[in-house]
Amino acid sequence: MQNHSFKFRTYSVLGFSLWLCTLSSLLLVIFVLGGCAVVEYFKREGPPHDAELYESYDLTRLKVSRAGEVMGLIHDPEYELLSQSTSVIASFGQKKKGYKSWFNMVAFDENELTAKRKYFFWVDEKAKTAPFRSKRRLRFESRMVMEREVLDEPYVNQNARRINILRQVLANFRKDVDEVKADNKKLESFGMLINRMMEAILRELDESPVLASNLSSAEGVCFDHMTFGKGQIWISVAGDIVSVRVKVGFFKGRSEDPFSLE
Repeated sequence: MQNHSFKFRTYSVLGFSLWLCTLSSLLLVIFVLGGCAVVEYFKREGPPHDAELYESYDLTRLKVSRAGEVMGLIHDPEYELLSQSTSVIASFGQKKKGYKSWFNMVAFDENELTAKRKYFFWVDEKAKTAPFRSKRRLRFESRMVMEREVLDEPYVNQNARRINILRQVLANFRKDVDEVKADNKKLESFGMLINRMMEAILRELDESPVLASNLSSAEGVCFDHMTFGKGQIWISVAGDIVSVRVKVGFFKGRSEDPFSLE
């Protein structure tokens, strides 16, 4: 009996050793064939990191932050280019290989000189989703003090109100991009990308206004982007502050507070 037990343990060890050798050989083949691409995939990304980019946006406070403070928050001269007009500041950055780009943009009240609109955009052309696989991902956020005439206009229903608010968000975004786009062609190009995406969403909402009822829910409104795949959009209105979040190419997320999703 002991002899059989010893043989079983021996075969188990041999089997595990053969499996380990096979796995090691397979990894070696992948490494040789993939070469630098494999090394690059596992290589830790350099600064600035995604969380830092979003933090710059998050720390800018509407109706409070002034231009000097905002410039220090959103612009890192080591990694980003600064564009500005009399009322808009935009900071644009891009990783060395050009796959990942981002910008923070803030518009100021001309009388109060405080932030009244802010935007965050991030795109990754080769986001890591699984071993040796990647896909495109895009994220756009905006928070702004909305014009009272837009909020107070008598609407047929809440869906019509949400759609018109989103349309005004896009109009304000276009105006703010126009202020700084001459300084940076990449910023202009990504502004056009966001504009086309938002116009497509608005067309879908105009065709089926009932979809707008989900804009403020945890589910959001789902849509298809011709380049980046499946996307979701959410809207939140609190007083005169309107927040918009768009995520494309991510796994569908659900949360009681969509604006807490990361």
